[in-house]
Amino acid sequence: MMDLVKDAFKKEKLLANFRFFVLLNLGLILTALGIVWFKTPNHFAFGGTSGLSVLLSALFPQFNVGFFMWVLNLILVVLGFVFLGISCMGWTVFSSFALSFYVSLCEAIWPMPHPFTDDKLLELIFAVLLPAIGAAIVFNIGASTGGTDIVALILTKHSSLNIGTALMVSDVLIIIGAAAIFGVSTGLYCILGLIGKSFVVDGVIENINQRKVCTVVTSNPEDIIDFILDDLHRSATVEDAQGAYTGKDLTVIITVLTRREAARLRNFLRTNDNHAFITIVNSSEIIGKGFRALN
Repeated sequence: MMDLVKDAFKKEKLLANFRFFVLLNLGLILTALGIVWFKTPNHFAFGGTSGLSVLLSALFPQFNVGFFMWVLNLILVVLGFVFLGISCMGWTVFSSFALSFYVSLCEAIWPMPHPFTDDKLLELIFAVLLPAIGAAIVFNIGASTGGTDIVALILTKHSSLNIGTALMVSDVLIIIGAAAIFGVSTGLYCILGLIGKSFVVDGVIENINQRKVCTVVTSNPEDIIDFILDDLHRSATVEDAQGAYTGKDLTVIITVLTRREAARLRNFLRTNDNHAFITIVNSSEIIGKGFRALN
């Protein structure tokens, strides 16, 4: 019996690791596509290693953006090993080199000497959207895209500097460099891109994790509980309650569902218990078994 439990645990862990690896690489590939297809040909330098690489490739056109990302990430990884130690770097090392690899691969397969369109704003939207979605996927699984995240880790450990401010200053300096090299218009687009990326990353992470916290108040709980357990394959918390106005004995059922499951529960109540009272609240921070791990 114990062997079966151990085998099941190992399979679950392998599946979780496989899912983590797939999502990590998916996020890095989307980020790389945004850099190669939209950032580089439009000279959008929002900050970070990709932004600095765009500037350097313009100053030294014999080298492409991928080359400079390899160089910058290699330097940052070495600094990370020196100041943080190997054990603290974790997946950051893989992410740094994997992103550089995907950028170089995209440049080799589909080089972009010119933008897709003449619409600068449309190009900016996709230059923000693809890397932001990619970064959101990576951040959501507890990893990072490497690069300036290593700088943040070093500053966190060895100084009292405000990390957000320090990274923002570096991004602003890169944007100023973009304005000086490519013109004020490009610099202003870069400012919009930097602002837009932060909103899109937060929005995507919230939508990925968004669940519905459903609270049902009913006098006939049995069928509802059976539906949640047997049809939705979810659990619930059940509490005894009393109506303040009627004084009747009631049952409160609290469960967390996906959007689709919440709609099914709502339709079930409409058909089978139209006197039930239900509240549905959005939440993107559901932590526990069946959702995000506690750690």
